[in-house]
Amino acid sequence: MASGEFKVKVNDAESVSAMLYPASKRERAGITVLLGHGAGANQMSAFMRMVATGLAARGFDAMTFNFLYTEQGRHLPDPKARLEACYRAVIEAARKHKKLKANRLVIGGKSMGGRIASQVAAADGEGIGGLAFLGYPLHPPGKPDQLRAEHLRDIRAPMLFIQGSRDAFGTADEIRAVIKKLRLPATLYAVDGGDHSFKVPKSAGVTQQEVHETVMDEIARWLRSR
Repeated sequence: MASGEFKVKVNDAESVSAMLYPASKRERAGITVLLGHGAGANQMSAFMRMVATGLAARGFDAMTFNFLYTEQGRHLPDPKARLEACYRAVIEAARKHKKLKANRLVIGGKSMGGRIASQVAAADGEGIGGLAFLGYPLHPPGKPDQLRAEHLRDIRAPMLFIQGSRDAFGTADEIRAVIKKLRLPATLYAVDGGDHSFKVPKSAGVTQQEVHETVMDEIARWLRSR
């Protein structure tokens, strides 16, 4: 469970809310997993809370936050520079947090949140131990030629891509091809039948809860292998 909300100052005039989900003490791995939300929902979405709670139960200190636009009740994402500035501010807050400052730091997020994390790490990856992407938005739906991948070659930290096999923003096969082409230090876990939020059809023969548990088990396994 989250230990409560706190504020992160982004600039002289603006702050955002963040939530810390402390690791289970018996399982504590000494790793902070900082996750940004997707473009269409804030940190309190069911998906973000499910992942953060699941990682905390597996021994990782999970932290989520709002980008400035969602904090301010707007629906249209901010420009690239503002999104990245917000993410950088939250990284600094995670590093200085009294409960987290001894931890190794892994960043990432859902869709847009993961993409912004990757852009921040590509520009300056010092002190970042890894990146975890939950449905990386490789391209806009229906526009596979508009790839958002070239900057990934500038990331030195290991990366984990959790990607649905039928993700309209880039299938697992498309991600696999990018990893190979750019020679990325990356691991791919494909969610068979999963869409951009890992939802699978009823014909998949597994429940959605089982899919989510497996995803979090994979993230935990990858984090502990670093």
